[in-house]
Parts: sequence; C-alpha cells; structure tokens
Amino acid sequence: MKNYTITVNGTAYDVTVEEGTGSTAAAPAAKAAPKAAPKAAPAAAPKAAAGGAGAVKVTASVPGKVCKIEASAGQAVKAGENIMILEAMKMEIPVVAPQDGTIASIDVAVGDAVESGDALASMN
Repeated sequence: MKNYTITVNGTAYDVTVEEGTGSTAAAPAAKAAPKAAPKAAPAAAPKAAAGGAGAVKVTASVPGKVCKIEASAGQAVKAGENIMILEAMKMEIPVVAPQDGTIASIDVAVGDAVESGDALASMN
C-alpha cells in the first residue's frame, strides 16, 4: 500500500492506495480521510503600496493584462479620459479617470496581469 496526500479545492486528503497485481479488474475503493490543508503564504503586497499616495484609487474592473499605459504620473486628466488599456478576453477595455485631477502614481506596468479590484493608479 502507498500513502498520498492529495489537495482538491484547498482541502487536503490522505489517500491510501493498494498496489495492483496488474489485472484490469476493478480494485477496491481507496480510503480517503480529509485533513486540514496548510494555509497558503500571504500574497505579496500589491504594487500600490510602493506607489504615490493619491486620494483617489483607480482599480481594475475586470481581470486581464495591462496592454497600454496612456497617462503618466504628474499628468493632469479630465473625468472620462483614458489612463490605460486592459486586455481581457481578447477585448481592449479602457480604464478611465473617475474625476478631474492629476495622476499621483501608476502602480502597474505593461504586461502585468491584474485581477478585478486591483489598484492600477492613484489620483489627486
């Protein structure tokens, strides 16, 4: 018999499997007992922590990849003006300024993968 630990959807299972004799007959069912999965290490701090301290955070509305940055730190922007472009599901989705102001920081780079809600930039 061999023992294995298998993790499925974050739950770890100890599984004991009997070694077969080489026949194609159905083997007895494996015995599995769930056990507590080890906690994953906390994710690295978002890049926004390293950026400037703007009062307004600009976040990703969808998960995707940053394909173009159209504004830079210190640049004045109007509400609705493009700050960057995200690519998601083969579509280009503009990320726009939520209000008039100045870009305090751009917290991502072209090619970065982002999740919905991730900080992309900050504004004053």
